[in-house]
Order: sequence, then structure tokens, then C-alpha cells
Amino acid sequence: MDNLNYGIIGNCRSAALISDTGSLDWCCLPQFDSTSVFAKLLDEKKGGSFEIKVKYNYEIHQQYFKNTAILVTRYSDGENTFEVHDFMPRYYKLNGKYNAPPEIVRYVKYVSGAPRFSVKYDPKLEYAQGQTTNHVKANFIVSLTNKQKFDTLFMYTSFNKNSVVSGDEIVLKEDGYFLICYNEKILKPSTEKMSLELERTKIYWLDWVDRTPTYKQFNDEIMRSAITLKMLTYDKTGAVLAAATTSLPETIGEVRNWDYRFCWIRDASMVIKVVSELGHKNSAKRYLQFIIDLMPDKDEKLQIMYGINKEKTLTEKTLEHLDGYKGSKPVRTGNAAYKQKQNDIYGILMDVIYEQLAKFSNDLENGEELWSITKGIVWIVSKHWREPDKGIWEFRGEDRHFTFSKVLCWVALDRAIKVARMFGKHRKIEKWTALEQEIKEDIHAHAWNDEVNAFVQSYGSNHLDASVLLMESYGFIHAKDPKFVSTVRAIEEDLSNDGLLYRYKNEDDFGLPSSSFTICTFWFINSLFKIGEEEKALAHFERLLSYSNHLGLFSEDIDFKTKRLLGNFPQAYSHLALIECAINFSRKKREEKILESIS
Repeated sequence: MDNLNYGIIGNCRSAALISDTGSLDWCCLPQFDSTSVFAKLLDEKKGGSFEIKVKYNYEIHQQYFKNTAILVTRYSDGENTFEVHDFMPRYYKLNGKYNAPPEIVRYVKYVSGAPRFSVKYDPKLEYAQGQTTNHVKANFIVSLTNKQKFDTLFMYTSFNKNSVVSGDEIVLKEDGYFLICYNEKILKPSTEKMSLELERTKIYWLDWVDRTPTYKQFNDEIMRSAITLKMLTYDKTGAVLAAATTSLPETIGEVRNWDYRFCWIRDASMVIKVVSELGHKNSAKRYLQFIIDLMPDKDEKLQIMYGINKEKTLTEKTLEHLDGYKGSKPVRTGNAAYKQKQNDIYGILMDVIYEQLAKFSNDLENGEELWSITKGIVWIVSKHWREPDKGIWEFRGEDRHFTFSKVLCWVALDRAIKVARMFGKHRKIEKWTALEQEIKEDIHAHAWNDEVNAFVQSYGSNHLDASVLLMESYGFIHAKDPKFVSTVRAIEEDLSNDGLLYRYKNEDDFGLPSSSFTICTFWFINSLFKIGEEEKALAHFERLLSYSNHLGLFSEDIDFKTKRLLGNFPQAYSHLALIECAINFSRKKREEKILESIS
């Protein structure tokens, strides 16, 4: 498999990746950032998988059941046909709470003939660090490891358990199931119960999508991205993950491999802004509560990222025994970037707080806490905005005065002033407005470079950076301002490679990147759209959509030459930017239709 041809299933507690042939190659239980139980994705020999195997003459087709997170893989040789419906259960219980157990259901649906298949059931617990053994018991198969740490996994099935473990051929005559559980079941499962779990989960997702607006253009792409973002939210705390995986390389064979199963304040805040625009205010409310719970003492700085259960220490370790995706070592868990200083996070968080207060002001119980956080953010920004930092791209070298960080410091003040206005705090407005103007003037004086006729990556630099394109969407500069227009043109000239964008072209800690950071191309498309080059933007957008995998999913990066997906997957950043672009095009279409009907 040369591309990331995987589907994601999940239930806002954990997630799993299933290949286009129906092989379950990645899953961590009981939650997103737990140790893996299947990790073939990160080591084809040692990682462990749960594969559905059919003869060569079977054609395999995969798609999502429309508007759900249920993945359907169909196997057919023309006469003999069956489907595997993969999902993680999620639905309302009678008490109004969600049922989202750490389980995967592989519901095998009989369609026609006498289809034959076998399975390779090969879990490898605890990142495959020790030996995992399978034991057939009366009601289940239990997989066990106790070398590094004691751990177990249970599998219930309607098929013969010994045949499953030994990989014998199974002739399908009726529906059946495989149920993989982190915990032993109290009540014995059955095919009927699994069918009910499937229907309940289907209804949950259909209801969720029904609460999302429909769009004139790119509606299917928006919905698939929205469902993917929902699957990357962790219900228990409101955290939003950057991606469901660790250590998928930005470039094959290189070392830019990071663990993304954490909550970056920047990524998560951007996701929540988009998700609330789609009408899902509960996700926004839970995320704001996550922030309130995290917000330390009033003078303590916010970290750039946290664990999904609000952990503050995310020690980075290397799993030396795993070969990595396509041999790309190292495989890492944890992420040392949590120690970095990135001044932009305050503006991004302040933007979300303002948006939620503006949208749901009558429905937020925590206004006083949010006002406290607002004041704390302004205090921190006022003390630190002049300092250099690591920037949005987490350069591991020396700190610099990154333009994006400075712009987001301005955003923090701009949104704080708007919040103060909402709460009638007039004395703060006067004080904060002076600081807002000071930051704005500083950016115009030091981030603009006459030589390249653009806003540059950092003060005093000649290098361009795609993140500067966000100046307009955050309201720092108007789309038609000549300075912004010329910045977009300069970035196109310098950073575009066959329609895909570099983040930047100056060498970083690991040399020059050879893949495009997917979100940067979406930012560029949005910028083209905003400066009036709408047809060109649309052509770029449609071409970029064609680089998704077979299910419309995007990873973090795209290879410039081959267009294969690279980096962690699926990437929340990529999908939120896809939604923003698609909504812009759809709104434009709607405005054109309204004008046509008026004329």
C-alpha cells in the first residue's frame, strides 16, 4: 500500500484505522493515547493486525455508510458476496448519557452465495513490546501479555473460535460478528445484539449530521470532514486531538515523526471554531470547560499542548523495537514540544472564547470564568509579546520574532477588547486599545519587507511563510489591502510547488521539507478566494481534493512529486481547513443564486 488508504472508525473515546482491504492495522485501547493493541501501521511484521483474507478473485470495495462513521468493506467474486461493517459503538443510553465503550465491532453481513474468507487475528498488546499469546476460552478468545506490563484484550465471535485463531477458512451462510473489547463482557454478546449496536450507532451519526447545516457545494466533503473532526474529539474532557496516530513520517525514511495523539491548544481551538460554526455547540462548550479546568493560576503561562486527560507532562520516548511506517524510524510516544513557548496560542484561544461568547452568550454558564481567563491572557500577552518564541511550526532551534506569533498577540488584544465590550468593562477597553495599537504598529514596522514586497516569516528575515496568510482571516488586514495582495502573490511565487505549498523554504532543524503541509495549501486557496481570484482558487481546491485517499480523508502532508499522503492521519488541521474553504465556495454559490433570483 503506497498511500494512506485507511478509513477511521471511532466513538470519541478511541479510534481505529482499517485498510482498504479490511485489515485493522492501528488501534489503541481503552483510549486514544493508550498503548496500541494493533500497530501493523508502524511495523508490518511485529505490530499486530486483524485481517480479513479472501482469494485473489474477490474484488474489494470500501466506503462509509453515508453520513456516519461506519466503514463498509464489500468483498465479492460476482456470485459470492459479503460485507464487513466496522464501527466503534456510540449512542445515547436511557439515562441520556452516551454509551461509548472501548470496543470495536466487525459485523459480517451475508449478501449472496457461499462466500469464503479467513482471518488473521494477531493482536500485539503494549506496542508489541513483549510477546502476546492468544487463549481460547469457553466464551471468548483472550490475548495476554505480561512482559513489560500485564495487559489483556478480549474477542467475542459468532464464528468457531479455534478456526479464528488458527486462520481456517470460514464459509459464510448468515450474518456474524467479531467483537474486540478492552474489558470482559458481563452479558454474553450475540449476532442480534451486535446488529442492534450497529443500528444504534448508525442512528447516532445520522442524527449528529442532521444537526449540521447542508451546503450547496461540496456538502459531502464538508460532512465527511466534520464527522472526522468529531471522531477526533475526546468526550470525557472535551479535548480535541491533532490526529489519531503517532510517528507517521512527514517524509518516508526521515526522522520528522511525532506523536499527535494530544490536544494542541492551537489546533483544537481552530477545530472548535469550525465545529461550532457547523452548529455543534456542545463540543464547543466541552472544549471551553477543558480550557477552564486547565487554566492555571492567573499568572502562569498556558502550555501549547496537553494530554487528553489534561496531563501537563508529555515525556517523549522512542520505541526502538518498531521499524516505523515504511521503515521510517524512530517511533515516538509523548511529545517534547509541550515544553516550547509559542506566543500565538493566546490569540487563537482568545478568538475561540470571543466566538463562543458571541454565538452562545445566553447559553454559557461560565461567563465569569471566561472573563477571568480573558484578563489573564491579556496580562500574559502584555508581559511577553515582545519576546521571541518557537513559532507555529515548533522550530527546535533558537527563538525568533515570528510574524504569525505577533499577529496572534494582536488578535488576543482585539478579541479581548470585544469581550470587554460585551461585558461592559469600559475601563479595560481604553487600556487594552493602546496595547493593541502598539502591537499592530510593531508588526507593520518590522514584519513587512520591501525587498520581497511581503510580510515575512520573522522580523528582519527575507523568508516567506504560509502562516502569514492567516493575517487576513484573523482580521489583522483587509483582503484587498495591497500589502496582503502582494504577500499572497509572493508566497505563490516562492512557496508553491505544482499547486502545493511549502510551509517555508528556509532549512529547519532537519533540513528543507520535501512534502507539503496540507493545511498551507488550503490557506493559500482561501487567500486567493479572498483577494478576488475565485476561479483560480476553485481550480486549486478541486485539484487538492483529488489528492485525498479513497474515502476523502487527508493526512498532515502530501508528497510534492507523487502526491501520496504523508504524516499523521487523519489530521484535524487539514480537515478543518477543508471545511473553511468549502464553506466559502458554497456561500459564494448561494450569493450568486440569490442575485440571479433578484435580477
